[in-house]
Amino acid sequence: MLNILTVDVEETFHATEVQASSGTRHWDVLASRVEDQTRRVLEIFAAHGVRATFFVLGWVAKRRPGVVREIVANGHEVGAHSFSHRLVYELTPAEFRRDTEEASDAIAQACGCLPRMYRAPSYSITAKSLWALETLVECGFTHDSSIYPITHDRYGIPGFPRRAGVIQTPSGPIFEVPIATIELSNGCAVPVGGGAYLRLLPYCYTAAGIRRINRENMPACIYFHPWELDASQPRLTSRLLSRWRTYAGLRGMAGKVERLLREFRFSSMEAVYPFSRPAAVRAANQGLM
Repeated sequence: MLNILTVDVEETFHATEVQASSGTRHWDVLASRVEDQTRRVLEIFAAHGVRATFFVLGWVAKRRPGVVREIVANGHEVGAHSFSHRLVYELTPAEFRRDTEEASDAIAQACGCLPRMYRAPSYSITAKSLWALETLVECGFTHDSSIYPITHDRYGIPGFPRRAGVIQTPSGPIFEVPIATIELSNGCAVPVGGGAYLRLLPYCYTAAGIRRINRENMPACIYFHPWELDASQPRLTSRLLSRWRTYAGLRGMAGKVERLLREFRFSSMEAVYPFSRPAAVRAANQGLM
C-alpha cells in the first residue's frame, strides 16, 4: 500500500502552541532555523528515495524562497499551509481568502508554480469553518488535508469520514484527504497520523495504526514538521502543557521518521490521489460521488 507523506513547513515560532505563549510580534527578529531543518528532511527523504507533499507557510516562502525552490528541485510537491498560520475558524471568510491568496502568491513567486494542495494551520477547518472549502475551490485548489476526524481541544470533526473523498461545495468539488486515524470498537476515531503523536508515543503505536489502516485498503496520510527533528531549537514557550506538546520527544523523532520510511511505502498526495476537477464534476452529475 502506498501511503501519503506530508511535511508542514514553518518556523519553530509559528507553532500554534508557541504563538499562544509568545505571540507573533517578534517573528521578524527571531532567528530563522527553517532552512537547515527542511534541508535535513530533504536529505532523509533522498536517502530513502521517497517523494512527499510539503505544505509551505506563505510567510516562509516570502522570506525564505530558497526553501521552496530546494523542495521543488528535489522532486517534491508543494502545497500551501496558509500565509500567517492563523486558525481558520478565527478568521472571517474575507480574511481567509486574503490569507490564502497571499500564501499562493508567495509560493508561486518562490518556485514558479501555483500550489493546488492546502492544509490549514492546526487542522482548523472544523464544523464551524467548513465554508473555507468553497473558498479553496474558488482559489484553484484541488486537494485539501485540513480535517482531522477526531475529538481534540483545538481541532477535529468527530464522525467525519476517515476515508479520502470528494466534497461538493457550491463552487465545485474538492478532494479531502483526512489525516490517518483508526476506529475503535466503540466507533471513536483516534489519531495515528504523525506529528506530536509520533513524537510523544512509542513508534509501535503509529506503525500498528498504519498497518491497520492499510488492511482496510486505505492509504495512511502522515505528517510532521521540520522543527520536530531539531532537538537543539530554543524553547519559546514556558507553559507546561505547551512545552510538552511542542518539545517532548524531539531527540527521537528523526529515528522514528527514518524507521517509517524503511518499513512502509510513501509518496506525495497527488501521486496517491490524482484528482481531475472536470472528471469529479462529471461523476457528481452522474450520481457516482
